[in-house]
Amino acid sequence: MMQRVTLPAKAIPKKWYNLSADLPVEFPEYSQTEEGKQLENLPKIFSRGVLEQELSQKRYITIPKKVRKIYKKVGRPSPLYRAKGLEDHLDTPAKIFYKREDMSPTGSHKFNTAIAQAYYAKKDKARMLTTETGAGQWGSALSLACNMMDIDCRVYMVRVSFQQKPYRKTIMHLYNGEILPSPSDKTEFGRKILSEDPDHPGTLGIAISEAIEDALKDEKIYYSLGSVLNHVMLHQTVIGLETKKQLAMIDAEPDIMVGCVGGGSNFAGAVFPFIKDQLDGNINCKFIAAEPNSCPTLTQGEYRYDFGDTAGMTPLIKMYTLGHEFVPPAIHTGGLRYHGMSPLVALLAHEKLIEARSVTQTEIFESGKIFADVEGVIPAPETCHAIKVGMDEAIKCRKEKEEKNIIINFSGHGLLDLQGYDDYIEGKLS
Repeated sequence: MMQRVTLPAKAIPKKWYNLSADLPVEFPEYSQTEEGKQLENLPKIFSRGVLEQELSQKRYITIPKKVRKIYKKVGRPSPLYRAKGLEDHLDTPAKIFYKREDMSPTGSHKFNTAIAQAYYAKKDKARMLTTETGAGQWGSALSLACNMMDIDCRVYMVRVSFQQKPYRKTIMHLYNGEILPSPSDKTEFGRKILSEDPDHPGTLGIAISEAIEDALKDEKIYYSLGSVLNHVMLHQTVIGLETKKQLAMIDAEPDIMVGCVGGGSNFAGAVFPFIKDQLDGNINCKFIAAEPNSCPTLTQGEYRYDFGDTAGMTPLIKMYTLGHEFVPPAIHTGGLRYHGMSPLVALLAHEKLIEARSVTQTEIFESGKIFADVEGVIPAPETCHAIKVGMDEAIKCRKEKEEKNIIINFSGHGLLDLQGYDDYIEGKLS
């Protein structure tokens, strides 16, 4: 079987897949508080293009030609690799594949939606997009996308990651992005948090609140979200749509698909097109969302309405949540330190169409080191969650003597996350 499965540039999907059209149960509508009027504020903070997609029930939504052209420019379609070294290391009869989303210019899947959101903002004549970022992958991607579309970008970076990952800031600066540690003294909400705790490590929820505050104060500024909402899940389905074509090329079907989850975007992008096949009875696949046990949104959170940010500026969203004021520990996996979850991913989990597992920080770095040893690629700490669970499934196949196809979404590389690996190697991780 081929070690690497590639697609020609002409195979880049022409349409995104919208799971909202095929849900087995009704999607819980967004809500608002009387005093907040969060739903009424949505047209003030989002471009018309993404807001239409957020609420759309169309099964397929056309990818603009300009976006497809840029997808091609940055290396889409991305390759699917066979992890033969990992299979041999685990002595498993399973076949392990990983979809290389780390090969984009900024090193992760995030650019798939960043360029789409920047495109729609430019169409609306916005002068700036404002956003949050955890580990910096999203901030880097949006900075590049805005640079390509000739609009400004302001990034509120969770303070603990701002301190842990200095070279992510360098990348954003190279793409002309403005980066502020969150909580910051630039916004009213940031100043409020700092007055209560000057050393607050920050959270994605706080950073989202600061970014939205900017958008609400200036009609030429739009807010851009890197995960969670439906339009972001939609844009990421280029991953799964490509993977379907690649598996068909080698006459393989997925038995197990794994992705890490913080807000849910890379997992959703990889599996949503296959969820449709599962619902149609065309495949029999297990979908596993891997998350940190220090921020166990799907495995220990409540399924209820909550705000997507700390200040309560977003609509009320029905999702698994740890509470919008939850402050996760300062782990190296900055991209997964989020209290909530994509409402679409949460709905699938609630309906038992996907399962969730949590893993420890030490386990994920151990898995990342093994992967680097045997495959030669250094995974991001976030990606290591999926690798750990994929390895567990491969070991189970060994014990039960089952030959299964395991697909891991390799969401990003770890070349700018080396402090975490150093801490693991030196035995400093908690």
